[in-house]
Amino acid sequence: MHAWPASEVPALPGKGRDLRIHDTATGGSVALDPGPVARIYVCGITPYDATHIGHAATYNAFDLVQRVWLDTKRQVHYVQNVTDVDDPLLERAVRDNVDWVALAEQETALFREDMTALRMLPPRHYIGAVEAIPGIVPLVERLRDSGAAYELEGDVYFSVEADPHFGGVSGLDAATMRQLSAERGGDPDRPGKKNPLDPMLWMAARQGEPSWDGGSLGRGRPGWHIECVAIALDHLGMGFDVQGGGSDLAFPHHEMGASHAQALTGEFPMAKAYVHAGMVALDGEKMSKSKGNLVFVSTLRRAGVDPAAIRLALLSHHYRADWEWTDQVLQDALARLERWRAAVSRPDGPSAEALVEEVREALANDLDAPAALVAVDRWAALQEERGGTDEGAPGVVSRAVDALMGVAL
Repeated sequence: MHAWPASEVPALPGKGRDLRIHDTATGGSVALDPGPVARIYVCGITPYDATHIGHAATYNAFDLVQRVWLDTKRQVHYVQNVTDVDDPLLERAVRDNVDWVALAEQETALFREDMTALRMLPPRHYIGAVEAIPGIVPLVERLRDSGAAYELEGDVYFSVEADPHFGGVSGLDAATMRQLSAERGGDPDRPGKKNPLDPMLWMAARQGEPSWDGGSLGRGRPGWHIECVAIALDHLGMGFDVQGGGSDLAFPHHEMGASHAQALTGEFPMAKAYVHAGMVALDGEKMSKSKGNLVFVSTLRRAGVDPAAIRLALLSHHYRADWEWTDQVLQDALARLERWRAAVSRPDGPSAEALVEEVREALANDLDAPAALVAVDRWAALQEERGGTDEGAPGVVSRAVDALMGVAL
């Protein structure tokens, strides 16, 4: 599967600061020191509908991570998956009487278009669950053969007891885990499981559903969590720097994935930091496909909204915050974009050296994009009030905003 084209990242004078970021597993800020190549895995979409603002906010957060790392002169090895076979996709295809493969391809293509328009840097490896199946099967077989997994009526389940670190990512109690498991794709009430929280690794073929050769597992398809584990281990290995996604993935997805990987390898941890973006609401409820309360990036683009303004709207909220999309959020972003473009269109202006360092400092401090926006606002206001004599300043500001925040002025 191919990703989307990369926009050029302008080079800035000097060097950026190392990133400190909030780690869900420890509940505090951690200093990341990736070495010359930073490794990040971000969980991708299940392509049964278009990219909404909640998705865009999540991918914006991890785009900032990459941009901070690139500014420190590191290379970034970024991997993202596409869950192109899963129950919601199959259910939507049946509902709309369309082929599930065609639906997945259509929505993945639209996602690529949205990411390109928003200037999100593409992953080095963009891997679909279906194409990963040949690598998933032997991992499930290894877990079963080692006693970390067991069969139940043809399906294969992972035993959470096989990982002594289980629960360490989300920090939740058993009752909360059970509740969230039921809400987020698990089956805690299925009879015969060793532990209600045990997640499925391999689903035996069901009538009328797609299935693949699973070797000794029989025909079927992979569970959700093992998909990402197989892709991450194949392309990044254990101990990569950041596992990212929305806050609703901390449990069960990232918790289970970490346990799968740790049971497979005997190493700990799977990722050095588990980083989660907040949820975006509309009309008082979390934006989600199941509720249908969605604002689509593609709809905004078709209405003529500048993608740079959409990006500024996302940047105006801290990535970990839960917030609500309103028309005022967009109007404020449009006004900010107009002010900034006017400020950088002049031939000279106030010195930009201190501004670049302030933006770098804000983003290195747990991706504090709102503080970075305020810093640029101050420079633009100073430019409007009295200008300056530095002929290169507007260009430096324009390149910095593009390189560090992905906004093209």
